[in-house]
Amino acid sequence: MQYKIELACPSSQHWLDTVMNDFNSFLQDHADCERKASAMAMSFVAKYPERHEIIPELIATGIEELEHFQQVYEFMSQKGVSLAKEMAPDPYIKQLMALGQGGTPLTRFRDRLLLASIIESRGCERFKLVSEVQQDEDIRRFYKLLWASEAKHSHIFVHMALRYFDKQEVDKRIEELVNAEADIIRHLPLRAALH
Repeated sequence: MQYKIELACPSSQHWLDTVMNDFNSFLQDHADCERKASAMAMSFVAKYPERHEIIPELIATGIEELEHFQQVYEFMSQKGVSLAKEMAPDPYIKQLMALGQGGTPLTRFRDRLLLASIIESRGCERFKLVSEVQQDEDIRRFYKLLWASEAKHSHIFVHMALRYFDKQEVDKRIEELVNAEADIIRHLPLRAALH
């Protein structure tokens, strides 16, 4: 079963122009995002060890995200781009994760899964945009392959939520969170960054 999240607000041409004008900074941020994505998957394992039904998927996702970090790092090395000296806070992630802070422990668990899916959906959309406009054939090929690989992550966390929550509840909450994410995207300052 495929469960595709439809983003309520497409990424702007201004965002894409900002990225293309400082692609080295985008690569550095992308590497940081892959490390954070791996850590996020593993944080579910640490926080919810009793959710044994989803732990194998979370471990596999964490490993795959770490492999993506390795691929981005190797690609950066080939292009002569170093890792950023420090991982800066991500204003998009900070605002988005705040949406899931209220409620009960159970609803926070649901929201964390759905927010992870929205984050993956946004990243997937942006990797595709980058691959479509990139003039450098190596970079275009790299992001096309990465986009195809990452696409499944946008579904996996919704499937996990559906193991524990009613589909109607999940659908309603996704709609609320997607609309809130769109508002965040519209008001974020532009940076040469994935988010």
